[in-house]
Amino acid sequence: MDKTQIWVNGLVAGSYKDFTSLYQFYSPQLYAFVFSLSRSDSITKDIVQETFIKVWEKKSLINDSLSFKSFLFTIARNRLLNTIRKQINDPVFIEYIQVNIDEEAVDCSYENKIDFDEFNRLLQIAKQKLPPRQAQIFELNKEQALSVQEIAQSLQITEQVVRNQLSVALRLLRNEMKKFAYLFAVFF
Repeated sequence: MDKTQIWVNGLVAGSYKDFTSLYQFYSPQLYAFVFSLSRSDSITKDIVQETFIKVWEKKSLINDSLSFKSFLFTIARNRLLNTIRKQINDPVFIEYIQVNIDEEAVDCSYENKIDFDEFNRLLQIAKQKLPPRQAQIFELNKEQALSVQEIAQSLQITEQVVRNQLSVALRLLRNEMKKFAYLFAVFF
């Protein structure tokens, strides 16, 4: 059993010391992941803190047989999506868009506001069009934040195969997600 699994078991049992160890181990990785999506230091710091607060609050519900890293990064991703949803629906943001972007390029009418539920629904449909291995590699890299090296090791394939499959998957998904091209670029 590796040290992170020991810390997760301790966290589930209520150990603040193990929680602190997990925080110290994962917060730099989580910060890098969230910052790569948000490009905002303040938003990133808030989301990292909120994520670990949520982990502490839900510690008794953590399934220690599943990947803690995936659990952690999923919480952070969902927090970021919620933050972006709030910002996009903020009247100040809408006014900013209207003032700074040509009206033909962005329609800020109520009916055409970015709908993240629709984005996620279309992404799930688009992923189903990928071959199983490409979909798996995409999810491991972009949704679970595993590195190319980690994916190659877990799937017992070369890193170049992972890069190639990921590149093809991204190209296909970009094509399928044209309606949400900006959001797709931001998140993936």
